[in-house]
Amino acid sequence: MKLNMDRLFEAVAERGHVCVGLDTAPDYVPEKERRAAASDAEAVLSYNKAIIDATIDIAACYKVQIAYYEELGLAGLKTYAQTLKYIRDKNALAIADIKRGDIADTASRYAKAHFDSEFEADFVTLTPYLGMDSIEPWFEWIRKKGKGAFVLMLTSNKGRQDFEELTLEAAAQGTEKKLYDAVGEKLLELAAGNLGKSGYAAFGAVVGADPKSPEQREKIKIIRDTYSKLFFLIPGYGAQGGAAEDAALLLKDGNGGVVNASRSIIKAWASSGENPDSDYAFAALKAREAALNMRDAIKAAIKN
Repeated sequence: MKLNMDRLFEAVAERGHVCVGLDTAPDYVPEKERRAAASDAEAVLSYNKAIIDATIDIAACYKVQIAYYEELGLAGLKTYAQTLKYIRDKNALAIADIKRGDIADTASRYAKAHFDSEFEADFVTLTPYLGMDSIEPWFEWIRKKGKGAFVLMLTSNKGRQDFEELTLEAAAQGTEKKLYDAVGEKLLELAAGNLGKSGYAAFGAVVGADPKSPEQREKIKIIRDTYSKLFFLIPGYGAQGGAAEDAALLLKDGNGGVVNASRSIIKAWASSGENPDSDYAFAALKAREAALNMRDAIKAAIKN
């Protein structure tokens, strides 16, 4: 059985590094289309389909953040499920951004829900801070279906310094070890038994592409080298301030990661200033242009 992480590696090689984030709020939908829809949930679904159709040949994968659908209640969760199905029916890869992290028995229920139900995705995002017994129940789905996950390691938000960047007292003498290193080391231990043909483990890590100082850039290079068997999901591009150069530091030999952008792609129509009475077609066109520009910028940064 081919691992989904191998499929993602191949998608990056073929189409580039862009992960389109479908973190779609109703007010991201062009007003004309939102008014015409039967409900906000229906408007979001139609909008998502238009974005997917416009980017399917240039996106490595899609990330669907569940919070944007939960806020719409049961109708929103139906749209969430239908969005995931639409992605997967087109033979594209879907990341369910759910950030689950709970004790073993509960984790096993979450895993079944998001890997074997109407909410089925190819990957999920997980938080590791209840310990590895909150991660291990998800592993059985590697064997069952080749599923994958991205575990929070070093995120792109400002609050990462509160915990993720804490220096551990147990670090070896003369070395600096951060909490995110402890997460990465545990993931490397697990990686040993689930490497795919691409050389990457079935479970990867979330590592952010926020703007870096020269000193931070050196640390990022060390992270990429140290965790060479972990495929990265890289948030922080675009609306969060990360540039192509920041993302490129987290890639390996032109692959090894996907770079997520949400608002800078799915809201590109709103910032274009070209069509105040936009429709789905115009919004999809602008999303495609933004994704293409992002893809090309990352490729150029890799070369430089």
